[in-house]
Order: sequence, then C-alpha cells, then structure tokens
Amino acid sequence: MKTVCGIDLGTQSCKLVVYDFEKKKIAAQSSAPVDIIARNDGTREQKAEWYDEVLKTCFEKIDKKIKNSIAAIGVSGQQHGFVPLDEKGKPVYNVKLWCDTSTAVECEELTKAAGGEKKLIEKAGLPMRPGYTAPKVQWLKNHKPAAFEKLRHILLPHNYINFLLTGEYWAEYGDASGTALFNVRERKWSSAICKLISPDIEKYLPPLTASEKTAGAVSKAAADLFGLNEGTPVSSGGGDNMMSAIGTGAVRDGFLTMSLGTSGTLFGFSNIPVIDPTGNLAAFCSSSGGWLPLLCTMNCTVASEEFRKLLALDVKAFDAQAEKAPIGADGIAILPFFNGERTPNLPNGRASVNGITAANFKNENLARAALESAIFGMRIGLDGFISLGFKPKEIRLTGGGAKSPLWQSIAANALNVPIRILTGSEAAAMGGAIQALWCLESSNGKKNSIEALTDEHVELGATIKPDRKSVTQYNEAYAVYSKYLGALKPLYI
Repeated sequence: MKTVCGIDLGTQSCKLVVYDFEKKKIAAQSSAPVDIIARNDGTREQKAEWYDEVLKTCFEKIDKKIKNSIAAIGVSGQQHGFVPLDEKGKPVYNVKLWCDTSTAVECEELTKAAGGEKKLIEKAGLPMRPGYTAPKVQWLKNHKPAAFEKLRHILLPHNYINFLLTGEYWAEYGDASGTALFNVRERKWSSAICKLISPDIEKYLPPLTASEKTAGAVSKAAADLFGLNEGTPVSSGGGDNMMSAIGTGAVRDGFLTMSLGTSGTLFGFSNIPVIDPTGNLAAFCSSSGGWLPLLCTMNCTVASEEFRKLLALDVKAFDAQAEKAPIGADGIAILPFFNGERTPNLPNGRASVNGITAANFKNENLARAALESAIFGMRIGLDGFISLGFKPKEIRLTGGGAKSPLWQSIAANALNVPIRILTGSEAAAMGGAIQALWCLESSNGKKNSIEALTDEHVELGATIKPDRKSVTQYNEAYAVYSKYLGALKPLYI
C-alpha cells in the first residue's frame, strides 16, 4: 500500500487523512480538538504548544502499518494566524488567530503609515484587515514589547506544522499572500510593508518555495515523536482555503469553491492576479501555481447555530422549520454579525433581526432568514468576482453547511450558479494529500499537472441547478438584505 498524508490544522480541530492514491480511497483518518482563548475585546488566541499536542494525538490514532506506508505529507492550516518564535524556535507569545479582531487599531495605524488604503492595495494588493497577519505583528510590538524583542521567526500555522515535522523554516506563495506582508503581483515579501512595522521584520519571514516543491523532510526528532519514517518529504503546504481549492478541484479558471463553516469563504482559481480596489475580495495567490481571489465572512454558520440553540432545535429540525417559510423569510432579514465582520469590514459589527412584524414573527421565518443570511454574505463576494471579469461556471460546495439540502438549494438560487456537491469530506486535508502526491511525483522526476491529479482524485457528486422563478425571488430578498445592511452599516464603523 502506498499513501500520502494530508494534515489540516483548523481553528477548532486538527484533522488528518491518509489517502491510498493507488486504490483512490481513504486508508485512515483521525482528529483532535483545539481550544481557543477568547476575550471580550475580540481576542482569539491559541498556544503553539497545543498544535504539537494535537498533531501527536492525531498520529497516535493511526495504525503503525498505515503510518509506515506514508510516502509524502502535505499540510493545510488556518490562514493568517501569527506564530511568533524566538531564535531557537520557541514561542514568545500566543498564536493570534484569523478571527482575532483586537487589532483594529493596528490596522488603522499601518494604513495611515502606508499613506492610505489605496496605497496599500497598490503596494501589496491587500488592505489592512484585522484578520491578516501584519496587524498582529504590529499588535505584538505595541502590547508585548518584551516578546517582540525576542521575535526572530514569523510563521503561519501551516508553516509551524511544517517546522515541527522538518525543523526547517519555509513559506509558500498562497498562505504567504494572506499575511498583508506580501506583494501579490510580484509574488514576494513586500519590503515596503514590512518596514512599516520594523526594519527587521522581513528578515524574520521564512524563504519562499514553489507549490509543488518540498518544505523539507521529516526529521529524526519528528519521526520519533509522531511515529513517522525519517526522510519522508513534506510538501510546501498552504492555507486552508488554498488546500480546499485543490481538494475540491478548483484549480482552473471559472471554478469556485464555497465553504460553509464557522467562517464562510468563496474563492476561485485565476491565471492572473485579481486585485479588488474595494478590498472586499482578498487578492491571494493559490497553492497550485496561480492566484486565488477570495471572499471571507466571519459569520457563516454562526447565525443558524445561534438561532438553532435559541429555538432548542437540532440541525434536522431547524432545517425542517426553515423549509416551511417562503423565500425571503416573509420579509425578515438577519445581519449575522455575531463576531463582528470581515467582509464587509465591520470589526465592531453586531447581529440584528430586521423587518419583524406581528404577522411574520415566526420560528420558521427566523430559521430561514438565518440560513439565507450566510448565502447573502457570499453573494457580496460573487458580485465582486463578476465585476472584476471573473465568469463563474460552477461552485463546488464544502464545509459543514454543505450537507444541508436546503442550504444547497438556497446557494444555487441566491447565487444563480450551478452548485456541485463533493462526495468526500475534509477538502483541506484532502488538498494537502493531493499536493503531497504532486510534490512526490515531481521529486521523482514524473511530470504531472495539479489539474490532472485533481481530476483523478477528487470525487464529485450531484449538481444542483438554479430555478428561474426562485432566482427572481432571491434577487428581491437580497435587495431587502442589502437595504438593511446599508442602513445599519454606519452604526458599526
């Protein structure tokens, strides 16, 4: 048996998939939860040591014989998290996560220093947003000066897992492009942005490697700790969205992936840089050789989960309630900003229920509006894609929300694009496994494209096509949602 291993270090858990690429089936998988430190000021942090522990736990759950069959490893990680290490590779402070909104002041500080948001987009392709890595580094400088003095290595979560496995410091273009310390057009670290924080920052960033290349090989220490074979190649890896693009086969122009999880993302492959002057779409690079324009909302399944708890319903019962309501929830529109919001840029945003009357204030309408709010957030991004010349052919749906037939239907009709369901789960971990296979074949002198590999190894299911009447009704419902968003947005700026 010959296998490759995909690791996905997410916000709430670490998942591991061992894939038999000869038989095209999952040989083993495991997972372990990761805790979060949360404070009322928007702080969302983890400890790097927790990553060591969950990775060890995941590998311990895999049979030794299967572990011995692993020929290459690929790592996916939650984007933007700042893992600050000293010269010996030890953490100097906690890992600040993508969902940490406590750095809004630092975003303003860096934007002003750069000469404004327009200048930032010109220099690097991205504005400063609380989710990105650059303001987190500035936060460490402002609030933890002693830790900042010890800082010698700036890693992202997936880079850190690669470091645990290999003992080497590397980054790749996809995940690096989400730091706001990177020039997306030129595909290199941005000296101009780094200097806004400190003259030494660029020296602390890891060297870059191409997507199909290695980030080193499993060290003896890692082999002993995780029960792996020393010398096993570790591919460059990437951010979770970049790996999900590979794991869903969105590696060609026109194909989009939409992930419905705690956060919502919509992204698609492009052969050329896609720079959004509004900043709503992040101008990322892909981890398969091109670019990956992306929308991220911080509140996707959050609204449905909160209202589900409020109504004391399980997932199936909640969907059943929502199905009773008409498209547009009889005029009720929910702005789902329970955690602030990234797109639109409202770090101080608050959730609200709008359009309530004595006639429509019903459980089924609240349930429907909660589900619709997640997709309306995605439509903001799709409209941005289309305005920049991107022509969507198909959206591939992944994430926990993708399992809901009702949500699948809402997505197809509210976005007016065919929705393709994926047979397999764990798109990010599977993307890591396929990238590891790409790296393995490249290192063995075999020329194979990432497109060919995804065609061969990504399992696709049914297609849900838009219904013309429902599309018209959703255009009207989205106009109502947009009206409330426009009216309430100034309260949160």
